[in-house]
Amino acid sequence: MKVKLFDYELPENLIAQKPATPRDSSRLLVVDPIAKTTEDKIFFQILDYLSLGDVLVVNDSKVIPARLFGAKPSGTRIELLLLKRLEKDVWECLAKPGRKVKVADRVEFSEKLRATCIDITNEGSRIMQFYYDGIFEEILDQLGEMPLPPYILRKLPKEEKDRYQTVYHKAGESAAAPTAGLHFTNELLNKITDKGVIITSVMLNVGLGTFRPVQVEDTDEHKMHEEYYEITSKTANILNTAMKENRRIIAVGTTSVRVLESVYQKYNKVIATEEWTNIFIKPGYQFKVIDSLITNFHLPQSTLMMLISAMMDREFALGIYKEAIEKKYRFFSFGDAMFINKEKKC
Repeated sequence: MKVKLFDYELPENLIAQKPATPRDSSRLLVVDPIAKTTEDKIFFQILDYLSLGDVLVVNDSKVIPARLFGAKPSGTRIELLLLKRLEKDVWECLAKPGRKVKVADRVEFSEKLRATCIDITNEGSRIMQFYYDGIFEEILDQLGEMPLPPYILRKLPKEEKDRYQTVYHKAGESAAAPTAGLHFTNELLNKITDKGVIITSVMLNVGLGTFRPVQVEDTDEHKMHEEYYEITSKTANILNTAMKENRRIIAVGTTSVRVLESVYQKYNKVIATEEWTNIFIKPGYQFKVIDSLITNFHLPQSTLMMLISAMMDREFALGIYKEAIEKKYRFFSFGDAMFINKEKKC
């Protein structure tokens, strides 16, 4: 399919620059892709659409302060965005300006942290070897900034640092937040559990694809980035039992979708595992695990637009986005949410 088929025009003033306060006060567009109807709600009303026995799957990956600012010995200022840990102290990074970071170039961030470029990938990422005095994670917490997407023009104050984390984050090394989860509060999660909904988690480190647009004209030519994920035996048992009993599985965010569909596609069931995925979900894909999806509104011509178009008719999906724009929903990472509300599989 042509990538331009997933395009739409978005007024800049609808790109959310701040998260909603409280988290669950963001707006929620409930979409029934079968009946082709929509409802305008507030996010905490998601509770009304969840039922006893449903399984809600969240991505509990932690966003690290992955943006570092340093300089070469010449004084040239360099910004690095840590994307993916390749070895203990070796990371794939985006460098800005990239042309100023060549193999063997050194970048110093403080007396305790420095790095050397040891390779450049075909996509232009820099492979950086880090050297430090102390504990890397502690130094990163001191020096790094939260890696907000480029369309968020406002710098996140330190007192708002946690607003780019889900309330249920645990471990991981994400370069961006699994943003659908930002809408949940602990209170709302407790109410969901009290209703008899099972909440379980997977972990996927959100990485390179978040920052790179689709650069080909046809979807068949696009190669997805790889992301590391983990599934525990507890989560695998919950999901396999739910599928066996024909209970609904609801993914929170496209990252959760990619984990569940990846593992089932490979093993024909959900298993406990730690591995990498580059699954590309686009129209024509038959979902094996998930039934419904809680997600944000995504960038035009993105692989995420293609994923939601696989859950419902592409033209209907674009119509939903047009409706959201007309109703002035807020878009992207700090924006409002959409619930693609499907019934249980037959």
